[in-house]
Amino acid sequence: MTAKPYSGIWPVAPTPFTDAGAVDFEGMKRVIDCMVDQGVDGICILANFSEQFLLSDEERAALTRLCLEHTAGRVPVIVTISHFSTGIVEGRAREAAAMGAAMVMMMPPYHGAALKADEEAMFEHFAGADAAGGIPIMVQDAPLSGVALSVPFLVRMAREIEQVKLFKIEVPQAAAKLRALLAEGGDAIEGPFDGEEAITLLADLDAGATGSMTSAMIPDLIRPAIAAHLAGDRTGAKRIYCELLPLINFENRQCGWRASKAVMKEGGVIASEHVRHPVRPLHPETRAQLLELAREADPLALRWGR
Repeated sequence: MTAKPYSGIWPVAPTPFTDAGAVDFEGMKRVIDCMVDQGVDGICILANFSEQFLLSDEERAALTRLCLEHTAGRVPVIVTISHFSTGIVEGRAREAAAMGAAMVMMMPPYHGAALKADEEAMFEHFAGADAAGGIPIMVQDAPLSGVALSVPFLVRMAREIEQVKLFKIEVPQAAAKLRALLAEGGDAIEGPFDGEEAITLLADLDAGATGSMTSAMIPDLIRPAIAAHLAGDRTGAKRIYCELLPLINFENRQCGWRASKAVMKEGGVIASEHVRHPVRPLHPETRAQLLELAREADPLALRWGR
């Protein structure tokens, strides 16, 4: 097994809405309960796949409290705190820690396509979250930010900012970056994670990833592949992964965060798969194709509430 302290599957919880578009707080509790039953190693809330950019500050605060209180320590919870403002990030880190979050996840500061910080300001941004929260930080290295985070810079943060311990790598050629990050950072990289719904999972595990942050659609089916690989059974991991890859690919390339909502709606976990405008709902044919693949895989989310 891996000697790294953070491993397994830590999926993102979707945020359920009613058909009218209001946050479904009771549905959120059911999402958390389903994910715990999926055997996840941790849960991430308020991430991009939670539609965090479509939530008001008041909704976000209410969801943070509800999720942490309802999870009640059954599994650790990661709270996403990304924002361009360092002061807001510090406040979110402080709030998450006070409520019992196990860690926070954040992207580098950016706003739109062109408003970004220089490297020293990014370092100070993460250092501010470290000082405010005092709990582990997962750096989300995602194309969405449009910010290039070099391996030397990531290693510097891991070595010089106490709580920067985990790295979710979602950029193209993620495996190459993970391999370089581990080679240069060594033991300072305590949680090298795969992202992007496990579309590059096997390559990332081969490169040294010890964990994955997927959607909440099929973590119960992906977790055995991770466990097998970490136990040295790459053949078993590859077999499981290859069986799931058509569904993983369809989610990643055709659906995005709408996939887990569709599966959870079909499985009775949530009452509505509504997504907030300007995002469009899945086309009926795309939804039907997704559910066809999902039924073949038979994840818990597709039958949890039935």
